[in-house]
Amino acid sequence: MKIIIINGPNLNLLGVREKNIYGSQDFQSFFEELKQQFSEVELSYFQSNHEGEIVDKLHEVGFSYDGVVLNAGAYTHTSAAIGDAIAGITTPVVEVHISNVYRRETFRHHSYLAPNCIGVICGFGLTSYRLGVESLLKH
Repeated sequence: MKIIIINGPNLNLLGVREKNIYGSQDFQSFFEELKQQFSEVELSYFQSNHEGEIVDKLHEVGFSYDGVVLNAGAYTHTSAAIGDAIAGITTPVVEVHISNVYRRETFRHHSYLAPNCIGVICGFGLTSYRLGVESLLKH
């Protein structure tokens, strides 16, 4: 089984930015833990601060991978293009967020992605990604 985790803007700064919201662990070390935990899964990772690169990556993997765990960051709340890319592919996508977006600013309460995803997981810190992978394995 092939699953990719795609992270959007500013998530390259995990472990150093807003630790009170996002925690102190960097994503690369967390990803290594995930790969060990899900050794039966071919896990890969992609991060970009650029909307078009995320769209391109979804197109690239969207017909050959078994699942996508997507944290599009702020693009979740602004990008019809990423929402449309999810709608246009056959690979199931789980939207994840580290923070509980419903406890944050009102603009974060709307997702352009969720209507095209099989589910949304938020508020469990980096564990949200593990829950996303688990949900794809059971899907």
